[in-house]
Amino acid sequence: MRRAVLFSVLVACECCLAFRICSFNVQSFGETKAGNQRTMRILVKIVARCDICLIMEVRDSKGRALAQLIKELNRFDHSHQYAHVASERLGRASYKEQYVFIYRSDTVTITDMHQYRNQQEGDPDAFAREPLIVRFYSRGTAIKDFALVSQHTCPKDAVREIDELYDVFQEVRKHWGTENVMFLGDLNAGCAYVSARAWKSIRLREEPAFHWLIGDGEDTTVREKTHCAYDRIIVHGSEFYDAVVPGSAKPFNFREKFKLTEEQALEVSDHFPVEVQIKLDGAVHSEL
Repeated sequence: MRRAVLFSVLVACECCLAFRICSFNVQSFGETKAGNQRTMRILVKIVARCDICLIMEVRDSKGRALAQLIKELNRFDHSHQYAHVASERLGRASYKEQYVFIYRSDTVTITDMHQYRNQQEGDPDAFAREPLIVRFYSRGTAIKDFALVSQHTCPKDAVREIDELYDVFQEVRKHWGTENVMFLGDLNAGCAYVSARAWKSIRLREEPAFHWLIGDGEDTTVREKTHCAYDRIIVHGSEFYDAVVPGSAKPFNFREKFKLTEEQALEVSDHFPVEVQIKLDGAVHSEL
């Protein structure tokens, strides 16, 4: 009990010095995984590091596992209040997933959200899982108003779906009138799914206004035998990019952090989360 309290205090101290946006493919999160106490303890510790955390592969049709995760987050970290917003259940066939943004409601607020629809002219079924787009307001950071776009690509269609995110950006820009947009998620943007030649056909990569914060050489996979930068964070807008803490974008190796075996880590996920820190507003932070 004392160790849990001490860890939650350390998390609170660590996070008061930074604002973190995270993205985590939790690999088929549902009641089975929620029923594993060790796995849930680790998940809670991972998510509690973040002011905003996108989780993917939520396969929780009854909503019980997600409710349990939020409950345990609030029980673990008394210095913040955690809330969430979820997409509808997405997928072309019987297999369905949800995007879920878990956020500290005492730190940020949601001002708008939009479920993207596959209605592009000439390509009406661009995504297997259409992005959930959420607009946040953060009082305590260098950038106050920004949009986050979630995406978990279908591996075999990764090149096309990553490219189609450029059209999603144009819709966000038109709909909300903002340039400050971040894409995050499991893009399957590496190894066999995106070849070296394929990058030239991806507008989100070729346009210099989009900054890929997680580099091609990173490893976002838990298994030692793989080394792939599947999970990415991409930011657009000079105000947003200038608000990023330089060098802060990276995978979070929870296996190493929590001294887990590969088998134990894989019970949590086969992906590492990726994260980026946003600069705090000095004037506001000094008042908190």
